[in-house]
Amino acid sequence: MPDVRAGLALRLSLALLALLSIAAAACASEESGQPSASQSGSDELTIYSGRGESLVGPLIERFEEISGINVRIRYAGTAELASAILEEGDRSRADVFYSQDAGALAALAEGEVLRRLPDDVVASVAPELADASGRWVATSGRARVLIVSTERVPNPPDSVFDLVNEEWRGRVGWAPTNASFQAFVTAMRQIHGEDTTEQWLRSMLANDVVEFPRNSPIVQAVGDGEIDVGLVNHYYLFRFLADDPEFPAANHFTDPGAAGGLVNVAGVAVLKSSRNSENALKFVRFLLSQEGQSYFREQTSEYPVISEIDARPALVPLAELNPPSLALTSLSDLEGTIELLRDAGVLP
Repeated sequence: MPDVRAGLALRLSLALLALLSIAAAACASEESGQPSASQSGSDELTIYSGRGESLVGPLIERFEEISGINVRIRYAGTAELASAILEEGDRSRADVFYSQDAGALAALAEGEVLRRLPDDVVASVAPELADASGRWVATSGRARVLIVSTERVPNPPDSVFDLVNEEWRGRVGWAPTNASFQAFVTAMRQIHGEDTTEQWLRSMLANDVVEFPRNSPIVQAVGDGEIDVGLVNHYYLFRFLADDPEFPAANHFTDPGAAGGLVNVAGVAVLKSSRNSENALKFVRFLLSQEGQSYFREQTSEYPVISEIDARPALVPLAELNPPSLALTSLSDLEGTIELLRDAGVLP
């Protein structure tokens, strides 16, 4: 088994180095609050969070308030943290891995560094939103969309594959170092094949796609008229609408049953090496509680994953979406996606 862990750690490390060599902005969020090596206190919990502080910081503060547990958080990119956990092994300071996407969770499950969660925790979400072996569980969902200008795009494209057409030259933005974009490309590889995916990537480059470091700048660029269409997750638009209800952009759903219609999840896992596993499980349960799920509904505009909490009325119900029939565990091949992005010239 150490060979499996070492191989996974090496592949994730190589993928991470590729990202870090592009720019510091490749990380999904800034790193802060480095935990100390000591983890002996019964009122402590260390979280490695690939989710940004602006998204989940208030929720974690609320958990501290009601639990009395002192939480230490390391914020960084999901791929970076997954690699760190595999490299650290039993010496990892993390109790909890809070991931931006299912792919990294699946990779850690393959590395057998995650603790099996209690059956009632896993059963609190639909089967497709949890690891089959119970090593991780989804905490919120988000759909891939095109963010389009309501002023300049009266007829949005029906498919991401249409974006290579001449009419969209120089009008489309993407964030190739973003974990969600890479999960989308991984899904495209699984559904449409390596050759089709590589051709799409090369055609997008040839069509003068505009690169951004993250999703939020893409949405801002659409509103500012810098571009007309962007590949993002659905919930980013709602942040802008909260500040400006007249923000001139809209989410557009594409590719039902295919990669462009991917519904991915953020999720959480407890490490086998955790010194504070009881506190870690309290945190997992809090994320899946009605209070935690209401936070995702109201504050981040993501899809709740428990049946007791409905999605915001402004969102297209998950039941009406037609995502690809693709197991989220199949998104674990980050190495293959990074390699393809480099071969296609998307990443150096």
